[in-house]
Order: sequence, then structure tokens, then C-alpha cells
Amino acid sequence: MSTNFPTKLDPGTAYPLGATPDGNGVNFAVFSANASSIELCLFDAAGRREVARLPLPECTDGIWHGYLPDAGAGLLYGYRAYGPYEPHHGHRFNHHKLLLDPYARQLFGSIRWTDALYGYRLHSPRADLSFDRRDSAQAMPKAVVVDAAFNWRSERRPNTPFAETVIYEAHVRGMTMGNEKIRTDQRGSFAALADPSVIDHLHRLGVTALELLPVHAFVQDRRLVEKKLRNYWGYNTLSYFAPEPRYLASGQLDEMRNAIRRLHAAGIEVILDVVYNHTAEESELGPTLSFRGLDNASYYRLQADNPRHCINDTGCGNTVNMSHPRVIQMVMDSLRYWVDEFHVDGFRFDLGVTLGREVGGFDPGSGFFDAIGQDPTLARVKLIAEPWDLGPGGYQIGNHPAGFAEWNGRFRDDVRRFWRGNAGLRGALAARLYGSADMFNHDRRRPWASLNFITAHDGFPLHDLVRYNEKQNEANGEDNRDGSDHDDSFNWGVEGPSEYEGIEAVRGKVVRAMLATLMFSNGTPMLLGGDEFGRTQQGNNNAYCQDNELSWLDWDLLRSEKGQALIDFTARLIEARQHNPTLRAANYLHDQRELGAGIRELSWLNEHGEPMQQSEWDHPEGRLIALRRARTSDEGYINLSLVLINGAAEPQVFRVSPGDAAWQIVIDSAHPGKAPMPLEDDSVEIEAHSVVLLTTAGYAPAEERPEPMPDDEPVETRPAPLD
Repeated sequence: MSTNFPTKLDPGTAYPLGATPDGNGVNFAVFSANASSIELCLFDAAGRREVARLPLPECTDGIWHGYLPDAGAGLLYGYRAYGPYEPHHGHRFNHHKLLLDPYARQLFGSIRWTDALYGYRLHSPRADLSFDRRDSAQAMPKAVVVDAAFNWRSERRPNTPFAETVIYEAHVRGMTMGNEKIRTDQRGSFAALADPSVIDHLHRLGVTALELLPVHAFVQDRRLVEKKLRNYWGYNTLSYFAPEPRYLASGQLDEMRNAIRRLHAAGIEVILDVVYNHTAEESELGPTLSFRGLDNASYYRLQADNPRHCINDTGCGNTVNMSHPRVIQMVMDSLRYWVDEFHVDGFRFDLGVTLGREVGGFDPGSGFFDAIGQDPTLARVKLIAEPWDLGPGGYQIGNHPAGFAEWNGRFRDDVRRFWRGNAGLRGALAARLYGSADMFNHDRRRPWASLNFITAHDGFPLHDLVRYNEKQNEANGEDNRDGSDHDDSFNWGVEGPSEYEGIEAVRGKVVRAMLATLMFSNGTPMLLGGDEFGRTQQGNNNAYCQDNELSWLDWDLLRSEKGQALIDFTARLIEARQHNPTLRAANYLHDQRELGAGIRELSWLNEHGEPMQQSEWDHPEGRLIALRRARTSDEGYINLSLVLINGAAEPQVFRVSPGDAAWQIVIDSAHPGKAPMPLEDDSVEIEAHSVVLLTTAGYAPAEERPEPMPDDEPVETRPAPLD
């Protein structure tokens, strides 16, 4: 690559945005509607010395562009933007600050915190109305020009139907840092994620998709660095096109591609948790790293009556302006890039409500949702929204457009409260078992739109839910003020670990019962990585800054006798779900549709095996739920399942209705190691805090096939869930 740069750039083209090599040179294009000029800054191979500063010669429709002949992959660069520094009008241009290209495909170096990274004098009495003239280049990472060529050979994507999907949420670094079978220099990277020991574990469980916490390059918050902590989760995005450099042991982008290719070969899809709602530049008092310096008024939502200040619907200081067409273009380009160049299978959108905000508030017909709904590339991947943010009207579960699944916080809350012993939750739990039709059965949406989870990265892991009544977040350095105070957890008599066998036995039963509830509910289940073998965070319910053993998976615990037993049980739950279509119905079942003599698609039964009455639903201490589901096979036979749930502290006896087909007890969460066995009489004893799954040992022939009913036809199956 030549280092003898010309004194000026050729005009180049306005598309594509970013730095695009063509074999003869590199085209540079960057958006700014309000800049007066933009300079391309080139650096030496060490990223320390600026070797050239060249104005972008053309601006077409707000895209500044230029072409550098005889340049190619490996070149380090950044931008400087000139324009007004007028915070009261929303403009914060400061050409003394080196800016990262929003379309940078790879980063070289990392942020080194210094006051020079701010566009204003950090300690000035005029605050952000002051102006800082120190150069920030030495403290900034540089963008790298990359060549995207990669030979995927005969790689085939799993393309798992949403209705058959089981998601495993994990962290690239945390998944592998404690795995001694992996080379030390590869742990915590994509290379480690592709290790056979990791893939074998996921394959043994039977999960179909790996959902990774943010892998976009992110910033280590200054306040955390000063406390000697780290941003572990990664919800502080710096670049939407570049992977986090620490996750590439080789320093090469192909490491991530190879990991995805190996996961695909094992039948496991890869879903990325993406953060397009805010950036690492924080509030108007935050640093100037990229978007703020290029065009603050375009990239961010600003207060209409005082554009000096950012709108903070995200709780992170700023809100990305998804009403601006160029910002939507950037997000869409980013999504397509990860699908086309890395074969990613889907996305989970952090604070998804923010992405649908227009001037008047959340709109399921917003510009972004319209754009993603018609995009042919994104039509073939999974889209999952976190359906809330911190802005007005921020809780929008069930209101995202068709095509999206949504994290179901109501499922999490109702399941936790039922199993901790709250009264009056039988109807609420029934609604969750049914796929939360009260929220999702409209506009031809399917049960898979309800993404069911009990635990996620944010909050207690499953085993801490049954060990702690109070959070233990002192290690975060905020005097235990951070994290939720309402986890709906219950310690069953002792706070933290217990030496009492009786308490530990109850805790184990409740954990297995919650896992069974998750896997036997209609909708898409998501398992938090480590819950399958008993991972603990020692009571910390906000481990976002704990990049250490507290957050990492404990592979010694995974390989322990107890860990292996729980893994086996979890795998049996997933296997039962995958082999019985009633547990993962692609359409909402109906309690008025009869498939054969006395057999309806959906039946709610009491302990006598008779239809549940309204008075029983209303009984606040009712803790037994029996759900029978039926589906007709292509061969004309009826497939039945019966889920029996006992949330009481005493055993319950359930009587199977006479005339039903022969049943087999497939899983009893109170006896996780017990093999399937036929039901010998007409009753089943369900131990306290337990779930039992029965299926038909054979198939009962269907007498008739009724006409299909619309998927979104209203049904009355139980009382509305309690708030």
C-alpha cells in the first residue's frame, strides 16, 4: 500500500457509505447534512501519527465523498468535521476532534480516556457551551479499511422455523473464559466460541439458536474505568459495523465468520443483540467520538424547545434519531451487512420501542418498521424486539408489527410469582402457557411472537432466584443502589447458599419446575446461559460491570455431578418439546375446536379431569393447572399432551378423564432422572412445586377434520390474567 498520498482526492461516489476498496483505490463516503466541510485523516500503521489530511471534495445529497487512488485494505483513517459549534441550535462541530467513521468495518486501537475527547472544556463554568481546541486523535481508535472477501464454501444456514426455535442467551467472553479445554490465548473470543467443547455442549442441550450479547464495538465507560471496573455486557455501542476488537483473538474478521460457519454446521443459528437505540456518546455532556461531531442534530433526537439537550428515552443519555432517513439507512445497512457478510441469522433489538418512536411517540408503522418489513434480506432472518424503553408510553409489549417476536416480560413476572407462591395467579400462568394470546393473538401473529423467558442477562440467574430475597450488588461500586429492587425472587428460608438439605431440595424442585414451565409453554423459549447447570452471581442482579468469574460460566460447575444432572434434565425438556408439536404449536389452539370424540385442541382441567369452572379460576389459592393440548397429524391421528402443574406446598392428585387415550409419563420434574413410563391407572400424583408431562403412548384416530379457523379468531379459554 502506498504511503505517498496525493494532495487532493478524486471526487469518488456517494454510495456506498464507508470506506470501499476496489483494487485500485478506496472510495470514502460519510453523511453530514450540516457540516461545512469534512476532512479525511490518514494515519501510519501504528495509528499514532497523522500522515495526511485531505478534504472530501464533493457533497451529494448530504453525503461527503472522495476517492483515494492506490490505497487498499489495512489503511487507518478517521474524519474531522467543520461547521458551527452552536449547542443551542443542536450543532456541536469541532474539527479538533478525530471522528470514527459510522460505517467503519474494523477498529484499530481503543479509547484512552482524556479530557481532550470532549468537544467542550470539561471543567469550564460554561459547561458544554465552552469550546475545546485540544486534538483528540491520540486518544481515539482508528477505522481500518477492510476487504470483505470470504469463501463460505458450501455453508448452509440452519433456517430453523421460529416455532421450533429454542434460544440460548450467552456472552462471547463469559461463555468461554472459564473453559480450560480452550487455549488461554483464545478464551473470550469468537475462536473459543467455535471450540468443539462449546458446540458439543449446545448440541447436547438441543438448543437451536445462540443469542449473543452485543458484539458491536463498544466503549469502556470512563466512570467504570476510573473505578477499575469494565463494561462487560457491551450495551454502549461505538460502531454498528465493526465487531468488538477484544472478541477477535486473531485480530481478523474471518475469525467471527468461521465461528458462525462452525455453529451453522452443528445446526445452531446465531442471533445478535444489537443496540441501535443509543450510542456511547452519552448525553450532551458526553464525549465527541463519531456521530455527535459529524452531525449531532441529525443523528440524535434533541429537545424541540431546547436542542442543546438530548432526549433521553433510553436512560443512557441520548436517543438515536430513527425519524431521520439517513439514520434509518445506516441501521438498515448495518443489519444487512451482518446478514450478508457474516451470515447472521437474526437480531434482538435492545429497547426496541425506541426504534419505533416518531415525533408523536411509539408507532408500529414507523419509518424503521416499514423499512425492515419490506426488506428482502431481512425478511429471511429472525427479528426480536425488547418491547420497552424509558420514554413516555414505553411499555409496548404485543404492539410491535407482525414479523417480530417480542421479549415477554409478563411471562417472566407471572412465572416467577406463581412459583414463589403468590396467590391468585392461576389464570395469569394459564395465559402464559397458552402463548400469551391476550397480547399476541392479533393481526395473524403466531404463538412464536411471544419470546418466553424467566431469566436473562439483566437480573438474577435462575439459581439466584431461589436463593436471594435481596440483591447483593456491592461489588458494582454504587452502594447497592443499582439493579432492580423487584426480582420476584424467594430464598425459601435462608438468604444465599444453605447447608439445610430440605431447603436445597425445595430450591432444586422449583428450579426444575420453572425450566419445565418455560419449555412446555407455547411461544419461543429462551434459556439464560448457565441456568442449565446452576450458575450463580452470588446475589448480584446487575452484573453489567463484572468482567470476571462472577459473570463467566463456571465450567467446573458445568462438569460437576449436580451440573451434569441438571443439564440432562434440561436436555430432556427440550427434546420433549421438539418431539411433541402441541408444546410448540405454530398456530394458536382453540378450546372450541373438536378434533375427535370429546377431544378438543385445548382443554383446561381441574384435579378431577373435568373442565375448569369460573369459580375455580377465581379461587385465589388454586395452584393446580392441567392443560391438555391436541393436534392432528398429517396422517389423520391425534397427538396429545397433558401438562400438570402443582404450585402448592403439598402433593396434588390429578384424575385422568375416562375414555382418554393411553398415557405415558414422560417427565416428572420432582424426579428428574426417572425414565418415561406408562400411566398404570387413572390418576397421577404431582409432588409439591412440580410439573409433570404426559403424552399419548399411541395415537387416537381423528373422527373428522373440521374446517380451519382463522389464526386470530377470538377465543375464550380462561379469565384475563391479573395485573
